[in-house]
Amino acid sequence: MTPAGAIRPFRVYLSKMPRVFLPFLLLAAWSVAARAQALPPCAIPDSVVVTGNHRIPLSVVRSDAGIRPGDTLNYRTVQRAIRNLFATGNYDDVQVKCEVNQATSKSILHVTLVERPLLTSVTVTGTSIVSQGTIRARIELPVGRPVDPALVARAVTSIDSVYRDKGYYLARVKVDSVLADAHIKLTFAITEGRRLAISDVVIVGNKAIPTAEIMSWFQTKKEGFFFWQTGEFDEEKLAKDVGEKLQNGYHDRGYIDLQVLRDSLLIDPEAGKAIIKIPIIEGPEYHVGTFEILGNRHFSTDEIRAYYPFTGQGPSFTQAMLNLVKGEHVDPTAFNQSKWDDATTQLHQLYSNNGYIYAQINAVIDRVVHKDSVHYANLRWEINERTPATINRIDIVGNDYTNEACIREQLVLLPGDVFNQDRLLRSYQNLQNMGFFESPLPIPDTKPANDQGDVDITFKVKEKKTGTINFGASVGQGTGVGGFIGLDQPNLFGTCKKGSLQWQFGRYNNDFQLTYTDPSFEHTRISASVAAYHTRTQYIVADLGTSVRTGGSFQLGFPVWGSPFTRLFLSYGAEAVTFSGGVATRDTSINTGKNFRSTIGVSITHDNRIDQPFPSGGSLRTIGVQFNGGPLGGNADFERVTAELQNWNTLGTIGGGSPNDQPIKIVLGLSARSGFVFGNTGSFFYSQLFTMGGTQYGEMLRGYPSFSITPHGYAPNSASTAQITSFGSSFFSMTAQVGLRWSSMVYSDLFYDAGNVYALPRDFDPTRLFRGAGVGVSIVTPLGPLGLDYAYGFDRQPNPAWQLHFRLGNIFQ
Repeated sequence: MTPAGAIRPFRVYLSKMPRVFLPFLLLAAWSVAARAQALPPCAIPDSVVVTGNHRIPLSVVRSDAGIRPGDTLNYRTVQRAIRNLFATGNYDDVQVKCEVNQATSKSILHVTLVERPLLTSVTVTGTSIVSQGTIRARIELPVGRPVDPALVARAVTSIDSVYRDKGYYLARVKVDSVLADAHIKLTFAITEGRRLAISDVVIVGNKAIPTAEIMSWFQTKKEGFFFWQTGEFDEEKLAKDVGEKLQNGYHDRGYIDLQVLRDSLLIDPEAGKAIIKIPIIEGPEYHVGTFEILGNRHFSTDEIRAYYPFTGQGPSFTQAMLNLVKGEHVDPTAFNQSKWDDATTQLHQLYSNNGYIYAQINAVIDRVVHKDSVHYANLRWEINERTPATINRIDIVGNDYTNEACIREQLVLLPGDVFNQDRLLRSYQNLQNMGFFESPLPIPDTKPANDQGDVDITFKVKEKKTGTINFGASVGQGTGVGGFIGLDQPNLFGTCKKGSLQWQFGRYNNDFQLTYTDPSFEHTRISASVAAYHTRTQYIVADLGTSVRTGGSFQLGFPVWGSPFTRLFLSYGAEAVTFSGGVATRDTSINTGKNFRSTIGVSITHDNRIDQPFPSGGSLRTIGVQFNGGPLGGNADFERVTAELQNWNTLGTIGGGSPNDQPIKIVLGLSARSGFVFGNTGSFFYSQLFTMGGTQYGEMLRGYPSFSITPHGYAPNSASTAQITSFGSSFFSMTAQVGLRWSSMVYSDLFYDAGNVYALPRDFDPTRLFRGAGVGVSIVTPLGPLGLDYAYGFDRQPNPAWQLHFRLGNIFQ
């Protein structure tokens, strides 16, 4: 009972209250009491009973539910309790109901649970096309936690999407489970099936362009009779075909209003085949209408009009023949979207190369219909030239070892120059060609420097280890002990100076070479190199016996004004040779006893090749002349002229989607070499005249042994018994190759070689050549470039044959 003292204040308060409020107070008290008596028994449960929990303690369940005996319940509190229990992820089912004991009138709230089993392991079976690691990455089920059916279903859907992306639409995923003592093991059993085959591609709505012509644009092909016509479905290829190639094909034929409706894939799961249905609306064909140029000030209208692609001329003879062979019917007056886009890009490049990198060129196409119901595309270039950009500063970051000054020597841009996009690209390629940094380099950053439109350029590099030390030894019956020691550092002390020391020794050879090159002599644009050598060789040429050559050279290179890729070289060299044994010692016409020559040389080289040592673009042009003897002294009096041409082009790329990925490049290379000797080389004939065959000595011609191509024809036995007659005073060789530049370290190619050696310069005849073709691979290793070529000599009479060539330290480009 309530203590009387606690009621006294309330009584006092009532006694002081005005009597007019007393009826209202009594009415409120009666209402509260009536309400309490009206609540059902389950609204305030006398006890809470939990069943079905085996792993989860009762106290945890009650805490998660948030319901205690004596609490007042309603539907919201019950829903909240159920929601809280499900949110723990421990239960598959939660049920709450109330029971009233008729004998005691007590209410009991029953909470019935169905616990989820704990996952003990996940197994994947049946994978072959897709790796298990890829599949497991799609299964987000933590071991040791309760199994969530939603995550299981999501894993099945995710695995299915992996197979669909690869064209395996018939793949099936079945989840098997083993339950024991509230623990479960799951197995994702995959039946991959075969890849979905395309039985037909149906284009709906095409009237102007035949389906066969459209399908010639596509990578997606239907299956055919021959084994290579598998018709395998590839979702990415189809998306590219529909989203790009179909659009581009129609746009290049004047149908710029083409609409591609939603394509559909009709699958027959029993046969494992599908039909692709692509509905389109072609729209009208647009012809080229009027053309105008607006907003140009820096370039005249005539200069810009030179980039306009629609001059009223029809297709070239070559293009017409290609269209005829392909069966394509192209209206020469129709608008061509690709030509218009390419011309716009070239015009923008023109402005960029003249500093207008902020220029905006809006290529406008106005669609009009003339009275004759012919649709025309009126074209317009709206140009906003804006302010030309000047280079404010050039920064180089990341060079921890290489001196910045020698890096800047490779740049063809200077602060204060008008910005030039071509020169920026060339500077970037020059840095890659240095070979001191990891390739590919990040694209240079170009950022505004101030409000006047000037730009700051930042080249980012990452050093890599340069220089090699290699050595080795060998022991062979008949050859004795041999070996080599080599030191090569193309970046001495981080100053871009090159140093090399090579020593090869053995029973039949002893070769010592030392070279040093400074690309910026005395901090100028002049390069300088010096070389010294001492070589003892026995039986390289059978009838010479042993020869010892000692000599050296010095060369200066000067930049040619107006061309960053052209240099003029002046050189001086001296060499002495002695013979012992063999014919050369006894033949006074060869061995005079003095055997000394003094040489002055001049050459000019234009080299803008990129991606060295395996070029993927650019060209090489070089011609050189050596003057021996005469006023220079010595017992050899002759002139030697050599020339070389190379052209490289990238035909296409594979991969390289992201900026820092290095794509595989498909490369076309064409090269030609030629040389002439005028005068008497004397005892220096074997080093100054020309011989051909193989890849290691003289001029290279794959498919033939060394020394086998002579001025008198093919000599099959010359590889072991080369004669003086194996040498000629002129030669010509050429190579065509299609290669795969896998990286800066690996290159493979298919090649065709042709060449010949001639006794005298007047016998030179480039139409009389020996031919060879084959396959080769080159790898850059710490020991230097290594290569293998396997070539077929077509003119090895009487029996054409294959020849395997091994190359060390020589990249055949």
